[in-house]
Amino acid sequence: MSTATADSVGRGTKPSKASKDHKKPTAAVLKGAIQLGIGYAVGNLSSKPDRDVLMQDFSVVESVFLPSEGSNLTPAHHYPDFRLKTYAPLAFRYFRELFGIKPDDYLYSMCNEPLIELSNPGASSSWFYLTSDDEFIIKTVQHKEAEFLQKLLPGYYMNLNQNPRTLLPKFYGLYCIQCSGVTVRVVVMNNVLPRAMKMHYMYDLKGSSYKRRASRKERVKSSPTFKDLDFQEMHEGLHFDPDTYSALMKTLQRDCRVLESFKIMDYSLLLGIHVSDRKPLSREGRCDSRKGQKVLYSTALESIQGNAKALEPVADDDDTLGGIPAKHKDENLLIFLGIIDILQSYRFIKKVEHSWKALVHDGDTVSVHRPGFYADRFLNFMGTTVFKKTHPLRGASSRRKKNSFYVVKSASQEFLSPMKDEKKDEKKAQSLDNLDGNFYSSSKQPDVLPRVSFESTGNDEEDIENSEARRASSSTIALDDPLPSLSESQPDSELDVYLRHTDSPREPSWS
Repeated sequence: MSTATADSVGRGTKPSKASKDHKKPTAAVLKGAIQLGIGYAVGNLSSKPDRDVLMQDFSVVESVFLPSEGSNLTPAHHYPDFRLKTYAPLAFRYFRELFGIKPDDYLYSMCNEPLIELSNPGASSSWFYLTSDDEFIIKTVQHKEAEFLQKLLPGYYMNLNQNPRTLLPKFYGLYCIQCSGVTVRVVVMNNVLPRAMKMHYMYDLKGSSYKRRASRKERVKSSPTFKDLDFQEMHEGLHFDPDTYSALMKTLQRDCRVLESFKIMDYSLLLGIHVSDRKPLSREGRCDSRKGQKVLYSTALESIQGNAKALEPVADDDDTLGGIPAKHKDENLLIFLGIIDILQSYRFIKKVEHSWKALVHDGDTVSVHRPGFYADRFLNFMGTTVFKKTHPLRGASSRRKKNSFYVVKSASQEFLSPMKDEKKDEKKAQSLDNLDGNFYSSSKQPDVLPRVSFESTGNDEEDIENSEARRASSSTIALDDPLPSLSESQPDSELDVYLRHTDSPREPSWS
């Protein structure tokens, strides 16, 4: 096998010391060894009794050698000899049980038919394999990522117990295959984008803008994966009904806080958009096995919190495959999404990468950033740019009421404006009188609050009661509308009516 082919097969692998006579395994051999190894590990685990997961179970690594001729413990096979390592088998068995995956169904999905190799649009060197029934994704990971996932398992265990409905990756197994000098570490996860549903648009979104545009090589593919800047140019946001929007953002917020607590950053939201109004695919070649879905909470609609409602009645449930109904302009959509690439912690190398990128560009726009800032920027981008809430129809009536209120208010202001002008003129006249020294010269223009004197009754208690009554009357005058300025043309009878209305004496004595 050529060196180029060996390098392409060995992505996400680590070569080990082996004889030069050993040939590098082909992609078909590696896929077969992965399936055989997982089948053996799950079958061997069935002989162990069920029990609670203990803390030491997260650090267990079981190793077994599988020669091609077989042994007392292992079956014979037609692949080269290889060694299998299974990480935390009891813990991952608990995770599979939590999502309703039976051992027989897991084995059937993983080993019944050959794995389907998928292209990788991301910057990582990982390879992806899909099971034939569309249930599981097998991803190759680096040694540091596998080590980090094993350290993450106790916290991951606690989070799943509290919140099984999550958009975080659901891990079902972690294995290592050492075959012909090549070491391949793989993790088994849920499938976010069902192959049976045509994705008219796919996005890898991080909430950053630095170099977040699909390359020319990616754009010419039949199903390209676009990025953040592409989304802002191609879509004006995806609209959900208020309940669905709240459930989606609540789930994203909880998941981001969990990742922040683990000091995880540089993750992405994998977003697939199916336009329901376009011509559907023919049933030929489509995978119908998801009608009998084996994995709980694995669809997009199941993964978000609460009971999301559709904007409009969509196609039969078997045809939606658990997509979240949404709208873009006049198009009806089905949304499939999940958070991916969470095995990147803010280690020293990532801190150096952020510092270096910040020197040549705005540090707040690069993808690598401290976990807290990364989570806030991620949520802000998703909640304002990508996902939007549709406004209910009742908002229109409330706006009409609001507008009618302002119409009435403006009309009242127009009615009262002449009175305000008259009041200004009267105040101006009074100020001119004050300048001449004739402060009380106008007998027909009373003070704003008349100073009224009352005779004492000789009874102290009665005087106190009268004083309190007068005080209440004065406060009433002060709190109500102020006295209008009376022009000289107003008759005295109007003044008498106003004074009677305010409970003041009919003929007050002016001080």
